[in-house]
Amino acid sequence: MSLEKSDAIVLRVYPWSETSSIATLFTRDFGKISVLAKGARRPKSPFEAALDLLSICRVVFINKNSDALDLLTEAKLNKRFRAGSRSLLRLYSGYYVAELLDRLTDKGDRCPEMYDLAAITLQELEENLPVHSLVLRLELQILRLIGNLPTWDFCAQCAVPMGTEPRQVFSVAAGGLLCTNCQKGARLMMQISGQTLETLRKYSSIAWRQQVLQEIPMEQRGSIRGLITKYLTYFLDRNLLLHAYLEELGR
Repeated sequence: MSLEKSDAIVLRVYPWSETSSIATLFTRDFGKISVLAKGARRPKSPFEAALDLLSICRVVFINKNSDALDLLTEAKLNKRFRAGSRSLLRLYSGYYVAELLDRLTDKGDRCPEMYDLAAITLQELEENLPVHSLVLRLELQILRLIGNLPTWDFCAQCAVPMGTEPRQVFSVAAGGLLCTNCQKGARLMMQISGQTLETLRKYSSIAWRQQVLQEIPMEQRGSIRGLITKYLTYFLDRNLLLHAYLEELGR
């Protein structure tokens, strides 16, 4: 056992007993962890508002180094998530941050860049920045960081460089664009425009911190949302709960 400290984003909290809760946290230094928060449900909780959903906090916990739950000993609130006061879409987008982190990461997989991406996204959802671009950047960057970003520049089957045709074919099953030869017999294909492809490439860039977020053109939103939703559903082999609440992103 060891005493550890880290910044953390609260992904989920649920009751464990009359007085205690279990929390799933995404930490900057230790990845996703599950902790037992003793006394968290008492009227005068030692953790106060630090364990509210999507709060960013500084935590101290005992790492059990086993399958047992880690023990949360301290949690100090750094920042609450307040984007819900601006719009329901921004609120649901915040919940989506938590769902993606929970579903697409494994316990203990440390990734400081993914933590920074999530924390920055939560902050920017409170600002006057385009939600469509924030969510797309989040999705594509998480896929990049876990090694499952679709291929936008080469055929996903034979690796031939793709040309500059006004329309390209994307295969959800293949995980990227397909050349003419590889389209034969491929599954779950859809066409995307060259402009849509450029938007997807832009928000897939490793230099996401330096990007200027711009509104995604309305004519691209439907195809982008359809592609990303189908790709994540296929990759996870399940529907994500928040997709049903984010249909506005396709309009």
